[in-house]
Amino acid sequence: MLRVVRSGLAQLVLAVLLGSLLGVWKPTLAIEMKVFSDLFIAVVRFITPVVMFVLIASSVAGLRGYSTTLRLSLSTLGYWQLMSLLSLVCGLSVALLLQPGVDMPMAEQSRPHATVIVNSISVTQVPGLLAIAFEHSIIFKVLLAALVAGLLLGFAGDKGAQLRQALKDSVGLVFRTMQFVIRFAPLAAFGAIAFTISLYGAGATIPLAKFVATAYAASLLYILSMLTLALRVSGISLWRLLGYIKEELFLVASTGSSVAALPRLIDKLEAAGCNSKLARLTLTTGYSFNLNGSNIYLMVAVIFLAQSAHIELNGQLLLTVLLVSLLTSLSSTSVAGSAFITLTATLSVLQIVPLESIGVLIGVERMMKCRSLTNVLGNCVACLTMASWHKEIDRNKLEQALG
Repeated sequence: MLRVVRSGLAQLVLAVLLGSLLGVWKPTLAIEMKVFSDLFIAVVRFITPVVMFVLIASSVAGLRGYSTTLRLSLSTLGYWQLMSLLSLVCGLSVALLLQPGVDMPMAEQSRPHATVIVNSISVTQVPGLLAIAFEHSIIFKVLLAALVAGLLLGFAGDKGAQLRQALKDSVGLVFRTMQFVIRFAPLAAFGAIAFTISLYGAGATIPLAKFVATAYAASLLYILSMLTLALRVSGISLWRLLGYIKEELFLVASTGSSVAALPRLIDKLEAAGCNSKLARLTLTTGYSFNLNGSNIYLMVAVIFLAQSAHIELNGQLLLTVLLVSLLTSLSSTSVAGSAFITLTATLSVLQIVPLESIGVLIGVERMMKCRSLTNVLGNCVACLTMASWHKEIDRNKLEQALG
């Protein structure tokens, strides 16, 4: 019982229930609870630039050290970016089809900068998109600075070893900071739900349930289509892979941490015939560059909030959202709270809805088990696919392991 009470999911569920009851029972008092949500989001907004810079710069700087050949490194990066784009497209397609945020009883909350960006960009003017986003967003400046810093440190050789190590050590501090902030998520969820229910009524919970269902549907579509296709090209069965790593997937689902399964996944994929260096490259760095489940959540969340604010989602705006999400998704990691910070960064660049509107999503944050499961499965598929393409896999061991 004590372990259940300490569970982040149990605390969030309790916070949502209490917030809903307060919103129905004493709406006037519940409106005042919004201060908890606002304070939490303000802290997240404050730490987001630092978190993004450290995570992206350290990942890019360390990538060169893992690669065994230039060809392997470039093909792996190309694969990651392709799968990131496809996962974002899956999330976008399912969100537009199911429209989870259309019935959300929230006032229209568009911002003038969104109009500037959308009206100034056509489908063929991608450089213009980057220039305008860079002008209006500090997050975009931080993202680009982190990419440049990571590349320079990566190619600095021995001269940059000390700086690379310092940056690597700072990642642990960033993770601990994120985990500390996320501990207050139940209090923020209580305030956000209480405010929403008191202002818009109990009917506001139905779109949130649709949001969760949409994220799961998009993840399932991505797994059954894109990941299945990638494995089939390599002559591997998705169902046999699921059976082989089912214990690790259960560990991820029960703990909510995909990092917890990383050592065991490396051992299992090496036992399945994958080259050891290749397995470590794709699995470790893939936890920053190949988080397909986090990408799906990001896109569904952005579309949900835009629909709830009655933003007209025309082709130009959707292209803007897709391109910006592809860039900001580089800051995602498998650490708890990372996806929420990436969502904050994305909305800071797009500026189509007030950043405070994401508070309503805090209450369902820990229900997104599909996010971490898709992340883990996507990295395993990447490892097997790249090993197959580069002929760095022992087919006899693979057949024995997968049956």
